[in-house]
Amino acid sequence: MKNNILGRGLLRLLLGLGALVMAASAQAQTFCVYDPLGAGGDYYSMFQDYQLAAKRWGVQIDLKAYTDDNKLDAAFKSGECDMASMIGMRARGYNQFSGTIDSPSTIENYSQMRDIMSLVASPKLAKYMVSGDYEVDGIVPIGAAYCVTTDRWINSLERGAGKKVAIMSWDKTQQMMADDFKAIGVQTDVTQFGDLFNHGKVDMIIVPMVMYKALELNKGIGTKGGIVRRPMFQFTMQLVGHTAKFPPDFGQKSREYMLTQTDHALSLARNLEAQVDNRLWIYAVHSEVTEWNNTMRAALDHMTRMGFYDKRMLTLLKRVRCKTDLEEPECAPTVEQAKEAGHP
Repeated sequence: MKNNILGRGLLRLLLGLGALVMAASAQAQTFCVYDPLGAGGDYYSMFQDYQLAAKRWGVQIDLKAYTDDNKLDAAFKSGECDMASMIGMRARGYNQFSGTIDSPSTIENYSQMRDIMSLVASPKLAKYMVSGDYEVDGIVPIGAAYCVTTDRWINSLERGAGKKVAIMSWDKTQQMMADDFKAIGVQTDVTQFGDLFNHGKVDMIIVPMVMYKALELNKGIGTKGGIVRRPMFQFTMQLVGHTAKFPPDFGQKSREYMLTQTDHALSLARNLEAQVDNRLWIYAVHSEVTEWNNTMRAALDHMTRMGFYDKRMLTLLKRVRCKTDLEEPECAPTVEQAKEAGHP
């Protein structure tokens, strides 16, 4: 009789503990999503699929759309958001290693971007994805950021000197770049970014094509402007979470899932670029491209010395570039090593 009473008591205790665990696991985490087009945008739609994937890992997620990345960042800092998707420049404030992907002139094309996405999703780099109380739970490409101008004459960094360029007030590196190129930085935020350009308050704005569409920058281009078809950055969307809010294995599962979305994300970027009127693109000759790279990387070196970028990530980015651009001067040591190994 006594054993039966003890047995029933133990069973009730176990059932009670089980109910608590189930209640805790059923509590949804808030995922704040930045999409310039809001809940109707392609990136919000992508994270609706992510929401279903997380459910299979035992994590319930509620999505909340933001079109203002300042408000999203404030909500994430306050704990209102358990996880947030943000552009890599923002993510650099939470994880310098992953945020360095969105650095000037470090990724030349989408093939290289795909290689980088594979690297950062690898378990071998998992320890670098955690910084303090935060973990980067995945990265997806947004697309190349191009210089959109009000005057087609502004087709090089040299011709941008003395011209006004819109820069985000929260990112010191953008002001440093403007200073290095002798341009005039006009500080703003995402809510005023497009208006400055469309109303002629600045001569240049640097954006990926998803923002070109959302901000209707064709209005500012008018009949005299254009888009310099030379990537200044490759933008990423990075999922940053409060580590303590998620199971220990969540981050790696999430990063591996986001890797499967890379081709879809790159397809979105290409489609947006294809929608731009061909007459707006401004192309550079090879000699100008070389000078462009040298100038951009000199600026990058300056900002790295000032502590804004992670040298380990820059080494990875260079390694990826040198797989395909062996003739570039920066890859000369790699070429010598290839010759020593007997390769042409």
